[in-house]
Amino acid sequence: MHAEPTPTSRIAIIGVGLIGGSIGLAAHSRVADVGEIVGFDPAPGVAEAAVKLGAIDRAAATIEEAARGAEIIVLASPVATLVENARIALDCAGPEAVITDVGSTKREIVAAIDDPRFIGGHPIAGAETAGVEHAREDLFEDSTWFVTPTPNTTGTGLERLMRFTNALGAQPHAVDAADHDRLLADVSHLPHVLANALVTQAAGTINAEDGRVTVVGPSFRDATRVAGANSSIWRDIYLSNHDALVPAIDSVINSLAEFRDALKEGDGDRIVELNERAKTDRQSLLEQDLVGGEVHELRVSVPNQPGVLANITLALGKAGVNIVDMALYPAADMRSGAISLWVPGEEAAAKTEALIADLGFPVARA
Repeated sequence: MHAEPTPTSRIAIIGVGLIGGSIGLAAHSRVADVGEIVGFDPAPGVAEAAVKLGAIDRAAATIEEAARGAEIIVLASPVATLVENARIALDCAGPEAVITDVGSTKREIVAAIDDPRFIGGHPIAGAETAGVEHAREDLFEDSTWFVTPTPNTTGTGLERLMRFTNALGAQPHAVDAADHDRLLADVSHLPHVLANALVTQAAGTINAEDGRVTVVGPSFRDATRVAGANSSIWRDIYLSNHDALVPAIDSVINSLAEFRDALKEGDGDRIVELNERAKTDRQSLLEQDLVGGEVHELRVSVPNQPGVLANITLALGKAGVNIVDMALYPAADMRSGAISLWVPGEEAAAKTEALIADLGFPVARA
């Protein structure tokens, strides 16, 4: 289920590579009443190529030109440039604009940008290939799109961003920036580090055998698909999340040492125990991705205060509840209002009711 978003007359995309280009293609195809998509990219010829591809309607010469007058501004530039580009865009954006980014780490930019118009974001989507020429309209279909609201985030801004990402085909999921970075260290950044180590290990073995080993198994291909990803991009990702990534690497080293010691001691029972534990853990992770059943609407009564919607969505995100859609209904006096939340399945609906009640807000099934 993907909701129709509020009509948007202008979108700006800063950085028109694989992700930025795919956002443009998906917005043209799926977002209601888009008037114009303007793109900026500092690399020569990239924005012009995006125009030819149909990802954007017009190439801007500067960030300022792209951002001025846009209702939604997406920063899809490298992580190291996001804070500076966000400040430039905010200086040019109107008071009702929503500015977000797609960076793989969130704490740095969320801490640096204290503006209610900015809400951090990160779509869990991509490919081995880079560049706007590989952009796809369906890149975000059924993917998780993290958003990182803060107490400073406005309810209307968060609603617009979640509706926008949902319209692109994604499932928006609110999460605290620090929790996001710890999670991504384990499920994204660490796998890249391990893939690099595996191919270096295998290359050393094959070269030592004078290249006579010409066949590798599918497990090696699957585990090393992301090895050697764009160095300029991944250097910045690794460094910006180093304090979460280093402990993750240390934990894997400890796990490898466990298996090494079991092998060294010929402890077959321990090897089976470690393998079965991994099997159980993998099944648990797979089950967390299964979302089925009908969608339930819950209506929450809230005061019109800053941070209320962010607190609710962050609590649900921390509990693993996906919000399929949301809508805001302010009261006539603007002192209070209602939030409708749609969540998938009876279990998620019951969990949502309990969590919101614990936060002290009246909640009922619609």
